[in-house]
Amino acid sequence: MKTTLLIGAGSDIAKEICNNLKAKGERVLTISRNEIEYSSDQHFLVDWSLTDALPIIDGEIHSLIYFPGSITLKPFRSIKPVDFQSDFEVNVLNAIRSVQAYLPNLKLANHASILFFSSVAVQQGMSFHATIGVSKGATEGLTRSLAAEFAPAIRVNCIALSLTDTKLAGKLTSTPEKIDAIAQKHPMKRIGNVKDVANYAAFITSEEASWITGQILHLDGGMSVIK
Repeated sequence: MKTTLLIGAGSDIAKEICNNLKAKGERVLTISRNEIEYSSDQHFLVDWSLTDALPIIDGEIHSLIYFPGSITLKPFRSIKPVDFQSDFEVNVLNAIRSVQAYLPNLKLANHASILFFSSVAVQQGMSFHATIGVSKGATEGLTRSLAAEFAPAIRVNCIALSLTDTKLAGKLTSTPEKIDAIAQKHPMKRIGNVKDVANYAAFITSEEASWITGQILHLDGGMSVIK
């Protein structure tokens, strides 16, 4: 039975992916700072401020999916160094800690995979996205570096999202007018939803995608390549 570890499992996308994988009969373990509002096979609470925050897990992990992210939108003149540090900690350093902690489990599995998340803002370049661009740009660099180092035993990919309708994006999607205004900026004339992301993530971490590694996969309604 395939085992997937979801880190940052409190997100709407993590919930959808968990339900997707469990419907296929797979085992799903979850890690988050708070209790989750759905059922996984085993859930662990962590305090990221602790050096040894991550729990020990025995046995194979076939897929590790790292969800934690941030939406810090500020004009550059208002950004303090602590803002960059905070976003980098969440998006990059804790991702590194997670991979290092569970690399032995991934090595036990046959053809394991790691999946990170980035933002369309890295390639597109957007106003007020400096902290996101810096931290998610580093995530994309980490993706390619680890893919090279871990091949062929472990695949490493990254999904670069445009705005998706989740709790994290709540301030940007709080009214139908806001949603429509953002949707009109996308060639597909809508924003993403959790099913879009969950279906894609389930595919990328499956054996059906066994020849895909080191890729930054844009799930953004065409925003990064079409005008």
